[in-house]
Amino acid sequence: MISHQLGQPPDGPAADRPRPYPLHATPHTPLRPMWCCRACGRPWPCPLARLLLKNEYEDNRIGLAIYLCGLLYEATRDLYRLNPDDAPSPTEMFTRFVAWGPHRRPIIGPPGG
Repeated sequence: MISHQLGQPPDGPAADRPRPYPLHATPHTPLRPMWCCRACGRPWPCPLARLLLKNEYEDNRIGLAIYLCGLLYEATRDLYRLNPDDAPSPTEMFTRFVAWGPHRRPIIGPPGG
């Protein structure tokens, strides 16, 4: 099938996490389409957003990984549309959105090896 005939993928998840802490504070959620933190102005996810996300998803590490991958997709699309000539590289985007999140268990070698 020719690629221009493929449908556009649906939007990723809503960028509504982490929840505000304390409850009356400005949440450390992304301000789109620039993907900076609406509370502190740093590139999202900012350090506090990462901490709050890890805490919020403490018992659902797979859910956090899925959420972050969805936002990676959304941010890549937004940032490329804003400035296609100077958008972050795929490696930079992966490091920013996914690499800091939940990690897999280390590979265990064969017994006696």
